[in-house]
Amino acid sequence: MDIEFYDVKNRKKVKVSSSQVQKVKYERTTKSGSHQVRYAVKAMLDGVKLTKFVSKDMWDSLDAPMA
Repeated sequence: MDIEFYDVKNRKKVKVSSSQVQKVKYERTTKSGSHQVRYAVKAMLDGVKLTKFVSKDMWDSLDAPMA
């Protein structure tokens, strides 16, 4: 399964194999005190770091290592 990222440096969409991505979870506490979690996948392609925010369902379904 390929995951589509947007390459900001080259200004185009690129596809990366799901075997080359890593899962990342960004957690923070908001100013009002609530807890917020963002789910993302990261990859490296031609020396360019790529990040894509995804839904929790997609993040859970991926069989990728945590970064």
